[in-house]
Amino acid sequence: MSASRRSGTTDELGPDEPERDGSDLLAALLDGMDAALCAFDADGVLTHWNREAERILGWTAAEAVGRHGFAGWAVRTADAEEVEARLLSAMEAPGRQVHEFALLTKDGGRVLVRTQSAAVRGPDGKPAGVYCAFSEVHAQIDLERSIALSEALFENASWGVVLVDADLRPAVVNAHAAQALGTGRTSVLGRPLGELLSQGVEELESALTHVLAEGAPPAPAEMWVSVRTPEGDTRRCWRSGFLRLSSPLAEEPVPLGVGWLFQDVTEAKQTEQEAALLRFRANQLHRAARAAAECEDPAEAATVHLDFSLAGFADHALVDRVAGGFLRDDDVPVRLVRAAATPAGAPGPSLPTGKAGLPVRYADGHPALQCAERSGSVRASAGTADAEQARGWALARQWPPDAVHSLCTVLRSRGRTLGVVTFLRSAGRGRFERADARYAEDVAVRIAAALDLADRLERP
Repeated sequence: MSASRRSGTTDELGPDEPERDGSDLLAALLDGMDAALCAFDADGVLTHWNREAERILGWTAAEAVGRHGFAGWAVRTADAEEVEARLLSAMEAPGRQVHEFALLTKDGGRVLVRTQSAAVRGPDGKPAGVYCAFSEVHAQIDLERSIALSEALFENASWGVVLVDADLRPAVVNAHAAQALGTGRTSVLGRPLGELLSQGVEELESALTHVLAEGAPPAPAEMWVSVRTPEGDTRRCWRSGFLRLSSPLAEEPVPLGVGWLFQDVTEAKQTEQEAALLRFRANQLHRAARAAAECEDPAEAATVHLDFSLAGFADHALVDRVAGGFLRDDDVPVRLVRAAATPAGAPGPSLPTGKAGLPVRYADGHPALQCAERSGSVRASAGTADAEQARGWALARQWPPDAVHSLCTVLRSRGRTLGVVTFLRSAGRGRFERADARYAEDVAVRIAAALDLADRLERP
């Protein structure tokens, strides 16, 4: 059980109690080490042997202490002289020496160990012996691999690696993560995540808290965040994996923090979303065409196209016809008559209107009038106006009061301008983009063809 030689210990130390306590403390320290340790005096006699050495080789301290070298019991006889010479050479060499050789276990097996040996100096400064710490090579290699992996992750990894402490603050950040967060590796340490991210921080902190309490999730998670940068907020999508880090030195797992690994997949996600949106819109156009083909009245077919186009695209839609049928090349101002509109209060199918043929009271410069005059799409938005101002903006343009964003697209058939279709979005949606304008133009072509056919049937 003891790590020091039993024979002669009492006589050597004497009955002095404090010295005995010091010897017991030394024995306890040696036995508590995670590495196997043995020591030789200047003559090569084994003086110390701790519990880890007993675990690896099977020889107890009572069986090992007092032997001369390893010959005949812990090393093959043919290798004993070389092993002893390499170990004792540490007495004359500066610093530590590292060697690898095979030792014999008590049951006759062989264990490849890696040793670190260094001289033990006496009071006069001269070598008095050698201590040798050793461990199984595979365990040492596993440790070196773990250290090398950690260093590589925090230096050369092509994805972000952040070590977050138990207070949910970055403790270690690699170069890739610092670049993604728009700051330096040292300036990010210890700062709350809310100072680095303007959006998505609640979701991220919730995930980190869950990992600390429950452990790592079974699959990566994709999170949309907005990173604060000197140029403004940048919206990114990070595919994130989480690992709970626990101390290997504690008897019970004590969480040290969370290892957060993430990769920027913004471009891939945007491409995926755009492709899904294109598939959905193409499917809507196909379904609308099939449904419109079953309508006996072409005007009804036009409203079918309008209704199908609203799904996932807009909240309201209006169809305004040019007074007189189509726009002629003269100086007469454009006048538009409401032909169809979606209900403003509750959802429902588009309703034909404007039987009286009264022009809509659009003021000069109205987006619908501009669209008819230019024969092109026109986008308009209330911008950053508050709710009351946005309501006034919509009502002034003869639109439903909740409209915030608009897209006007011209209706053309057989080289003539027949009217304008207007799509409106409320505050819960984003403004119309160019891709939205292309889709609206596809819908407008179908509506215009149906309205033109309706005119031909009414006026042979």
